[in-house]
Amino acid sequence: MAGEPTASLVVTDITVGGMTCAACVRRVEKKLAKLDGVTATVNLATGLARVSHPADVAPGDLVAAVEQAGYEAALPVPPEGDAEAEQVEQDDSEARRERERLLVTALLAVPVLVLSMVPALQFRNWQWLCFVLTAPVVVWSAWPFHIRALRGLRHSSATMDTLVSLGVVASFSWSVYALFFGGAGEPGMRMSFSLVPSVSEGMTHLYLEAAVSVPLFVLTGRFLEARAKRGTGAALRSLAELAAKRVSVRDEHGERSIPVEQLRVGQVFLVRPGERVATDGRVAEGSSAVDLSLVTGESKPVEVSPGSALVGGAVNEGGLLLVTATAVGADTHLSRITTLVTEAQAGKARAQRLADAVAGVFVPAVLTIAVTVLGFWLGAGADPQAALTACVAVLVVACPCALGLATPTALMAATGRGAQLGVLVSGPQTLEALQHVDTVVLDKTGTLTTGHMTVATTTALPGALGQDDVLRLAAAVEQGSEHPIGRAVVAYARRTLQAGPLPDVSDFTATPGHGVSGRVDGHAVEVGAPDGKLPRILATALAAAEEAAHTPVVVQVDGRPKALIAVGDLLRADAYRAVDRLRRFGIRPVLATGDRRAPAVAAALRIDEVHARCTPEGKAALVKELKGEGARVAVVGDGVNDAAALAAADLGIAMGSGTDVAIGAADLTLARGDIEALVDAVRLARRTLGTIRANLAWAFGYNVVTVPLAMVGLLDPMVAAAAMSMSSVLVVANSLRLRSWEPAPARGRNHRGRRDGKAGVR
Repeated sequence: MAGEPTASLVVTDITVGGMTCAACVRRVEKKLAKLDGVTATVNLATGLARVSHPADVAPGDLVAAVEQAGYEAALPVPPEGDAEAEQVEQDDSEARRERERLLVTALLAVPVLVLSMVPALQFRNWQWLCFVLTAPVVVWSAWPFHIRALRGLRHSSATMDTLVSLGVVASFSWSVYALFFGGAGEPGMRMSFSLVPSVSEGMTHLYLEAAVSVPLFVLTGRFLEARAKRGTGAALRSLAELAAKRVSVRDEHGERSIPVEQLRVGQVFLVRPGERVATDGRVAEGSSAVDLSLVTGESKPVEVSPGSALVGGAVNEGGLLLVTATAVGADTHLSRITTLVTEAQAGKARAQRLADAVAGVFVPAVLTIAVTVLGFWLGAGADPQAALTACVAVLVVACPCALGLATPTALMAATGRGAQLGVLVSGPQTLEALQHVDTVVLDKTGTLTTGHMTVATTTALPGALGQDDVLRLAAAVEQGSEHPIGRAVVAYARRTLQAGPLPDVSDFTATPGHGVSGRVDGHAVEVGAPDGKLPRILATALAAAEEAAHTPVVVQVDGRPKALIAVGDLLRADAYRAVDRLRRFGIRPVLATGDRRAPAVAAALRIDEVHARCTPEGKAALVKELKGEGARVAVVGDGVNDAAALAAADLGIAMGSGTDVAIGAADLTLARGDIEALVDAVRLARRTLGTIRANLAWAFGYNVVTVPLAMVGLLDPMVAAAAMSMSSVLVVANSLRLRSWEPAPARGRNHRGRRDGKAGVR
């Protein structure tokens, strides 16, 4: 994407004001490109220019270049303190001014339209009242169009405002001539109206309705368009609203409230029930459930306790938490999400670059066509009114606005919706690549599995000691162990038994490579690797655990085996469904992992192609081999060992719970930490590109149909103005449908906890 930094380039964002169509975008990009070593992508929907330039080109030079092109430009200022509120107030004030201009224009224009369109209402000297009402519309209401048209003329360029301004001035100028010199000002004059242009006898026909309808409809379209575009950027505003403004910290001075900007890494802050977590941190004291739905898309509240990581923006739904800050400012998870969404919305898809290139020559071509049409009609001996009607209709109807808005509004809505669902894309190229992926290379640990040891099954012999009793004894002994298996057994017992604290242990001994032992409630308890012959029930459970690639441990009480616990890195609850849905989309799943136990996981997920004991270099080589066969490859991973493969793939996808190295090498991040989010990402990409294609088809098709109609005199200028305005509104409205897009309702149904015929594989 243009704007990506290289070793000698830096990236600067510039806000650009005054752009109205894709021709404006093209003009700003060309002006910036005239500076040595500078490339830029300009987004009409966001008003943002992302400029890649050598370090010796000052940002001020970039701003000056944009201003020389006739537009307003400024470097974005990070909102601090009340600056954000002031910006919101400024935007609201601008919206109020535009609304007032539209309302005044409507009050003046509607009587003119009614009188011009309904001959029965045309009283004596009605035309002079219409003239008085039209003059302020032509001068005041259309003033922004005239100013921007003149500014473009000074810079030897033409935009949509040029077309609108010329159309209004031509219509009004003809009407003035007809009123004062052509007999249209005579008392008792009547004028018929038809949606298809017709020429009156003599010079009595007025075009006052065209002179007022063009500003009215264009202002209406711009107003609706601006509201819709604000809707497409709702995701960024909602992300900004998640950030806390103040935070309660606890230190040697006691408890006090400070602005969140003053919070530093290592400080302890409080999160009361109902409050948002101010920044990323780790729980120091307290336990609670936190709602991460607005940050990662995770629908269920997550239980946290001392040592648990917290994400800024999450909502505390339970008890009081004391949290130690681990990241602040731009380093937080929420800030990284905001940056990713902003950068994604600043980029351009290939289709939009084509549309911008067309729009760059479109307005000059329309001006040429309009002049040619006027000359042809006059040269053919047609009535001057008919010639003027065709010329004005061509000027007004041919608007490249829809071309400029077709792609960026869809991308803004899609990337914003994706962020809400926990799918973060790095740019429009990611969505384009995701649509065409036909092979997905999946890592196992942390991607298809949970990434940590968990108890899969417990099997106990019948007798005086039940399964719960044996589990409690085993967990009591494992309390003193730091081994992952021991921690898994303790966590499972606390979650399953929920019967208060575990009993105390004495004579605790840990034997490396074997297990642990001790005395609990008068019993000698040993938990360790299987050693010797086991009763038939436990032997069967052992065979099932080994088949499922889990680690078995035997619990012996008073020297006799009483239970077998299978521990392993379990499949994510949604892994089977996600892989199955990818397969239904025509995407081939490939499992590549350094773990020797990959075949068991592949069998559970019905993945036919498996590459076990794969080194990081081996994964990257596998990706290159698949690409060499013609496959379009995506790689999903979460660790440092996946970074090379992520970078080598056509599309790198990182789990949000993974390492920063993996996320940095990826094009798409599943912030939800949910493998099924990948399926949602594929569906969202396909829906988005379908919307873009529909928008562009409408934008191009609209001009293909309406311009020829205007050229042959079959389109009234007023109808042309309405059609032109509605074309942009329809494009934006179609894009806005992506804001309400929902993933398939399969989540939470079918296959959850599926064992697929294998003991211990969920």
